[in-house]
Amino acid sequence: MDTDERRGGVRAASCADVPRQLWVEEPAVRRRMADPVRTAAVRAVIIASLTLIQGMIAFLCTLAGSWLAFPMVLSGVGSTVVATWAVLDVWVTRQVWNQRHGVVSVPSSTARQLRRERRRARRMARAAQRQQGRSARPRSSIAGRA
Repeated sequence: MDTDERRGGVRAASCADVPRQLWVEEPAVRRRMADPVRTAAVRAVIIASLTLIQGMIAFLCTLAGSWLAFPMVLSGVGSTVVATWAVLDVWVTRQVWNQRHGVVSVPSSTARQLRRERRRARRMARAAQRQQGRSARPRSSIAGRA
């Protein structure tokens, strides 16, 4: 049974006149990472892989009883710190990028509009209250106050 037959299509021999494409573009499911974030991620992967290689060399040197074992373990600890820093750099770079270049989402802009409307209503209520307070107070002359 042919692959096309399993999918419910016709046999390939019957549609020999229709050329099949070797590569079919499909839309991406996720957006592409921003350039600074991608750069930080590549850097973090390279540093993490070098740290793992260094850890394996330190382990093998320890098993072999080589003099290089102790310096490799010390540098392995240092490179673990650097690898952790690199991964945190990816996270911070991503957060900064989203904060600076992110799209304003609909819910937040809707909330902003609601806050504006509430503020406008409060101002109008205070203005009406002040106006009502002025009209209810009896007017006195300036000379009568002294």
